[in-house]
Amino acid sequence: MKQETKILGKIWTKRDKSTATTINPPTYRGSTVLFDNYQQMVKAGRHEYEGITYGTDRLPTQRQFEEAMRELEGGAVTRVFQSGIAAIQTALLAFTKSGDHILVCDNAYGPGQRFCRKVLKKFNIDCTIIPANVGADIEQYIQPNTVLILLESPGSITFELQDIPAITAIARQKNIVTVLDATWATPLYLKPFELGVDVSIHSVTKYISGYSDVLAGTVTVNERYGQAFDSFYKQMEIYTPAEECYLALRGLHSLATRLRQHEQSALTIAQWLQTVSIVDNVLHPALPCHPEHHLWQRDFTGSSGLFAFTFKKDYTDTQLAAFIDSLELFHLGYSWGGYKSLLTAAKIMRATPSRYAGKTIVRLSIGLEDCDDLTHDLESGLAMLT
Repeated sequence: MKQETKILGKIWTKRDKSTATTINPPTYRGSTVLFDNYQQMVKAGRHEYEGITYGTDRLPTQRQFEEAMRELEGGAVTRVFQSGIAAIQTALLAFTKSGDHILVCDNAYGPGQRFCRKVLKKFNIDCTIIPANVGADIEQYIQPNTVLILLESPGSITFELQDIPAITAIARQKNIVTVLDATWATPLYLKPFELGVDVSIHSVTKYISGYSDVLAGTVTVNERYGQAFDSFYKQMEIYTPAEECYLALRGLHSLATRLRQHEQSALTIAQWLQTVSIVDNVLHPALPCHPEHHLWQRDFTGSSGLFAFTFKKDYTDTQLAAFIDSLELFHLGYSWGGYKSLLTAAKIMRATPSRYAGKTIVRLSIGLEDCDDLTHDLESGLAMLT
């Protein structure tokens, strides 16, 4: 039996005989949590109480989801947040202070980069954007006051990968915290802590929930930094609604099955796109043509349903609209990882040199529809451009 199956199989709740035993855990709503006796309240005041003290103190459904993610990730501490960006923001705040310097990979989540430029900058925390495919050469960007490196591998638009073990080895020597957004691969296809990463972030909104109806994110921290992060989390009194945690727990149970289908369909469609005459590059790390395919082979155990492609020609917005608006199964919408196939198209601005500068990036989130139907839909739409 796979370790992931064992972990997810433990997510159930058995209660006393006066209540039903359900497969899925109950949800808890509330602010005030009652103590059994005064001694418990005294312990809580001394920070010696191990139970739940208040509604912001991670009610049971949240704690169950956090424990499931912690075990899947293999970390020391997991905390869940109201969104993926909230998880990123809190991780950055927890490990930085005024006067510090951080490095941010150029393909990291856009709102996360804006947070660094617009919010951290206000608190005298400097940020340097580094190439999206950085590896051991990261050393040239490190300054004496560099305390954190934010990575996303692969990035969720242009899909460059970083050489994670090379970066973490250098960072560990210099006592720099490494933070990796590993949403694309999920905890099933990438194990960041085995590659030396200190902090792993997931947008639960994506594959983990799977139905495009949850906003949540997780931060999992290794033993070295777990206590510091937990202390910061408690000071901020952050919590996530029970309903979101319940839906995320439910999504975890079907994650492996869904992800296999996403992976298979995406690879089939990506390989087909390579045969389309008007397509230039197919940006999928699991394809041998991808510049960092060797890193994907070494570090990952699978691929997900998100990838992109570019055209040989620079089509006008009117021409692109004719292609995109003709699609029936691919819908226009941000985010990804749900059962419905989605598409976005835009030219991406980068702070560092990019292999796709000036190119329109058409990103596909391959859902759970029939793969042949999705291919036919794209084929009919692309015919509008020939």
